[in-house]
Amino acid sequence: MKQKFLQAFPFLVLMVILAIGIKFIYKPQIQESIIFFPINEHVTYESALTLLNLHPEKKDHYYEFDWKTSSKLDTPAFLRQDVGFLFINGRLKGKLNEWEQDTDQIVQEETIKGKESSILQALSFHYSEIHDNDDEYTSAQKMTEDTLYVIDSNFSSLNSFRQPGTKMEKEWKAIIDRVSSQQLDYLWEKGIDAFDIPIKEYTAIPLTQFPNLESQPLEGFNKKEWERLIGNLWEGLYKNYYLGIKKEDGTIIDSIDSTIPLILIKKDKKELIVLLIDKYGNPQLLRQRLSPF
Repeated sequence: MKQKFLQAFPFLVLMVILAIGIKFIYKPQIQESIIFFPINEHVTYESALTLLNLHPEKKDHYYEFDWKTSSKLDTPAFLRQDVGFLFINGRLKGKLNEWEQDTDQIVQEETIKGKESSILQALSFHYSEIHDNDDEYTSAQKMTEDTLYVIDSNFSSLNSFRQPGTKMEKEWKAIIDRVSSQQLDYLWEKGIDAFDIPIKEYTAIPLTQFPNLESQPLEGFNKKEWERLIGNLWEGLYKNYYLGIKKEDGTIIDSIDSTIPLILIKKDKKELIVLLIDKYGNPQLLRQRLSPF
């Protein structure tokens, strides 16, 4: 009996290695599988949120806040995936990504450190790939966002708000917005000039504003056209922004510390451009040809 086991042992080891190898190879393929399929009109998200919450006390001169994303579909999907970006003062400071097969729900949470008065902007893309049968794939998608202003001053206690409720909060919001927008506008204009983009032919929208346009498409687009544009945009953002910014020479730069992407949609509906300013201050460009609607 022992001899038979020893003879079979190499085979068993090989099977285990193959099983681990198959699992290792399979998972990344699914992980990169945000693909736009026609929207399934028969499924809905029961809930979806992006939430930022400031901790009340500072620790070692830093404050902390919780960043949470969650979503629940009304039916299990072949693949559920949520991707999130966190921007602080216009710069990417955090990324979340979770995927799971044969489930309806995804929940993610992370605690982040911060310093100085800032605007925190988080947005998420909630994605579901649905297999109606072996030949027909559909999808469901939703975007959510949250914006939180944090006031970290030597002259007042730690505070946060979404909408200013006092005169002081209104003043702080105005200051933070002005500083952040001036820096972003300067860098975006630098990129537009570097690539000689005829900006008058495009509508420019920061990525952080897209969740607010989900139910109100850009002028000239109907609901189905806009859903397709959003799905294709996030497919590209996941592959070329979440996983790293791919330069023209093929090298990849970590997207952390890059600016909020500026999305440029050509008014003739033929092209979409994602303008990125990487952490070194260099502009990068991603182009998507929009197929005829």
